Amino acid sequence: MGNLYLVRHGQASFGAEDYDQLSELGVRQSVRLGEYFAKRGLRFDTVIMGSLRRHAQTWGGIAQGAGLAAEPLVWPGLNEYDSSAVIQAIHPYPLEKPDTPEMYRAHFRLLRDGLTQWMNGVVSPTGMPTYQEFVHGVTSALDHVRTNCSGNVLIVSSGGPISTAIGHLLGTTPETTVELNFRIRNSSLTELVFTPKRHMLVTYNTLPHLDDAEYASWVTYA
Repeated sequence: MGNLYLVRHGQASFGAEDYDQLSELGVRQSVRLGEYFAKRGLRFDTVIMGSLRRHAQTWGGIAQGAGLAAEPLVWPGLNEYDSSAVIQAIHPYPLEKPDTPEMYRAHFRLLRDGLTQWMNGVVSPTGMPTYQEFVHGVTSALDHVRTNCSGNVLIVSSGGPISTAIGHLLGTTPETTVELNFRIRNSSLTELVFTPKRHMLVTYNTLPHLDDAEYASWVTYA
């Protein structure tokens, strides 16, 4: 039996030209999570991450905070879906960059609708895999852990793959998986126990490293 810890990346750069870059707060969130792991005496026998820059930067912050030096296994199947392509599949006209609460809400309404249609096979966003292929990229990483790993395993990924992993384990509908995705917080921790036969959910989307009142403003979603 082993323990699998799924970590969503720290806050990225929503609304910027390049989203795939941690903000200053995202770096602090990641380092703080590493400090939490160190305080618990938690070390990892295996580290796996997606190939996005924000995944590598989040692992870098965790490693700094925890004093770890593991070389991660890069698993592209743990990369996030392309949210711009998802929105364009149902709204082909250019959108202004969101800079007001109303525009943010409109952006996420379109994303929710596009994701649900993609997951149900209604639309095929440009440059993206089918939803079944996306799920396979995630579940193949889970299968690798189950069949090849032991002890404590850390996966650094994004909200889409993590919510997809949990939705797969629990057998949720696409709509419920989308809601799991939209509620997942930056640098959050999801814990599973695994055996050679299966994974079992322990916790989802927790922030034990940000529980103190002094970190209340560090809780973010994008």
